[in-house]
Amino acid sequence: MERRGDFTEEARGFMKSRVILTGAELDFFTRIDRRPSSAEEIAGEMGLDPRATARVLDCLTAYGLLRKENGRYNLTFESATFSSLHPETVLPMLLHMNGLWDRWSRLTGILRKEPCAPQDPGLKMDEENRKAFIGAMHVVGRGLSREIAGSVDLARVRRLLDIGGGSGTYIIAFLSKNPGMRGVIFDLENVIPMARERLESEGFLDRVDLVAGDFYRDELPKGCDAALLSAIIHQNSPKENEELYAKIYRALDPGGILLIRDHIMDESRTCPAAGAVFALNMLVNTRGGDTYTFREVKESLERVGFPAVRLLRSGERMDSIVEAQKPA
Repeated sequence: MERRGDFTEEARGFMKSRVILTGAELDFFTRIDRRPSSAEEIAGEMGLDPRATARVLDCLTAYGLLRKENGRYNLTFESATFSSLHPETVLPMLLHMNGLWDRWSRLTGILRKEPCAPQDPGLKMDEENRKAFIGAMHVVGRGLSREIAGSVDLARVRRLLDIGGGSGTYIIAFLSKNPGMRGVIFDLENVIPMARERLESEGFLDRVDLVAGDFYRDELPKGCDAALLSAIIHQNSPKENEELYAKIYRALDPGGILLIRDHIMDESRTCPAAGAVFALNMLVNTRGGDTYTFREVKESLERVGFPAVRLLRSGERMDSIVEAQKPA
């Protein structure tokens, strides 16, 4: 009989994750990037336990994320982006993952229907975690946004509304691809300054209007012939999504199009595999979030008035795209 994979090794994977996340949480990688040091020096400067610090650093070395020479630790090529000093740092994503740790530990209790703190709609977080989350989304989206923008023909679009646009990663990609396009970012008041900073640093601030608001409570800006809903629908319940689709329908110009980027599941809800895992991520982190099939998305859009809905692209990396068009 053919031997199956050793899933006990996969079950131990949380150990490696915890070591990496602790290193990120304590910002060891940035500290070592500034000055290679011994465990005793790092522990002394940060008020940490010396033996525990040495064991974590040694484990990171064993994983190939640090290099140890003469008792001093240095970054490796693999961990260079874990430092906040790197121009393409992934530290915000690691900090976001660290914030998910406690939530995922509640998974068994959720199945057992154990009581837990009530959750607000969407992904609610404090200011520090919000900044980490927005930074993480930029890390994830830097390359993918350019790929998505290159795969969709928006040459005729004059004004694109990016709903929950974060720091502007996707609007920048679409404006880069379409020189005649202008954009609008609609996001929470405390996110708008992050968008302004990134748009200014990349030279797009003069082409984007920044509008503060909450799409759960407020109507959306009008005067756009296209709207982008990127990595939003998974944090919502079906009812919340339908209400949001209705707001988008009201806001769009006649003939305008809506693009939805997200995991779009097959009818078995097991493919893509990353989408099945992400459904659990929403289970432990939101009140009603989930991943959805194309049929579920299409039927919700049709109920609010979008007659033409099609799947433009399928993918494994939250890169599926659904298009819906408002009648002219």
